[in-house]
Amino acid sequence: MHTRPAAAIVKLASGFKSEFFINKDGFQINGKSIIGVMTLAAAQGSKLELSFDGPDEAAMADAMTDYFAKGFEEM
Repeated sequence: MHTRPAAAIVKLASGFKSEFFINKDGFQINGKSIIGVMTLAAAQGSKLELSFDGPDEAAMADAMTDYFAKGFEEM
C-alpha cells in the first residue's frame, strides 16, 4: 500500500474512539498505526478483513468500508 492511502486510513481511523484492525493472510495490524498499515504490504487486489471494537464501531465500520470501497479516494 502506498504512503498516501495508508496515511489517509490512519487519519480517518484516528477520528474514532474504537479500535481498528486489518487482517491479511493471518497477519493482523493496528489500523491506527501508520507503520502497521505500511508493513501490511497490501497490494491492489489483496483480500483484507477489517475488524472494529469500541463505542463507535458501527460508525467507524461504515466510514472505513466506504473509504476502502471507493478505492482510497482522496479525502
